[in-house]
Amino acid sequence: MAKDQPDEVSPERFEVSRRRFLRTAGVTAAAVPFAGFLADTLMDMPANASTRERVAAGRRAARNSVFESAYAPHPPYRFTFVNHVTTNPFFVPTRYGYADAAALLGGITVAWEGSTTSDVGQMIAAFDAAIAARVNGIASTIIADTSFEAPTNKALASGIPVVAYNADGNELNKADVAANHFMSYVGQGLYDAGVAAGNKILENVKKGDLVAGFIATPGALNIQPRINGAESVLKPAGINFQVVPTGALLSQEATAVEAWYLAHKDVKFMYAVDAGSTSSAAAVVLKYNLKGKVFVGGFDFLTTTVKAIANGSQLWTIDQQPYLQGFLPVLQLFQYNVSGGLVAPANTDTGLKFVYKAQIGPYTKADRYEGSSAKPVTLTPPKTITV
Repeated sequence: MAKDQPDEVSPERFEVSRRRFLRTAGVTAAAVPFAGFLADTLMDMPANASTRERVAAGRRAARNSVFESAYAPHPPYRFTFVNHVTTNPFFVPTRYGYADAAALLGGITVAWEGSTTSDVGQMIAAFDAAIAARVNGIASTIIADTSFEAPTNKALASGIPVVAYNADGNELNKADVAANHFMSYVGQGLYDAGVAAGNKILENVKKGDLVAGFIATPGALNIQPRINGAESVLKPAGINFQVVPTGALLSQEATAVEAWYLAHKDVKFMYAVDAGSTSSAAAVVLKYNLKGKVFVGGFDFLTTTVKAIANGSQLWTIDQQPYLQGFLPVLQLFQYNVSGGLVAPANTDTGLKFVYKAQIGPYTKADRYEGSSAKPVTLTPPKTITV
């Protein structure tokens, strides 16, 4: 065959090109249900079209056409996540979670909006902007018990589904049925987590001992219930439980925790209800050589927290699976939209798991499910599952 004549593209060569396109687009045929739709688009092109032309055509089709999935053809849905501390490292796996869900379903974009300092006014402004933009769904942390009622009702009245994640603003005021009509909550039972933490603390202290309760932003309903839950156990047991505000920023937390310790060196246990304060408390134990003298218990898996448990500076931490707090709201909002409202969002408890040094091994490996790496990896499943 002459070199200046185009080769006829065989089915085998086309399949290779199709897979190359799917990789270029950031998805694989095994993971993305609408791959067949894109393949059909490429099949309609001339047989002698170059791979570059096929990739460009596929991208145009992905942007402009209805997407297919295992559920039904659907338009390119737009969801907005409203968050109270958008730059906090705790939410890195949450963002990986919603990105993975969007890629899995196809044709979905997710905006990450809100505040960096738990400013409710900024969060409400982001909420209202999402409503004005006529997005297809909103997921929000509900860190105040009444402030989100009006925008939630406005969104629902406009046909926009709303789910809560990470913080359930109704938890401290369950009798107030008028507040916060979001359709579901995806996250940990926060008060119950505090109660469980309080009982764990009692294993290492006695009546009259001083215990700190570090909290970044007192009153914020993503963490205040954890203080209240622990207090409900510790106070009746005669523990001197002192609540200590630390600040919304990591730098503030580190300074506040260390300053408090230096003024209260008789403390026996430092309990923290957010990721930054947890990490800061463990850093104090390491800095002042307090291993075995002052215990630390807290939440989440910042890299510093994982190292602290591994080296004995921290006794335990609580896993609430932040990845699922991003992944599951996208699935719920998608299913509500694609089913025309027949599949309604459902409350999902993302768990309460105490992790000690003996269980920290899997968390030390780079993975995206706890936020330490951008790449998903396959980890070895545990030999036994404790329910």
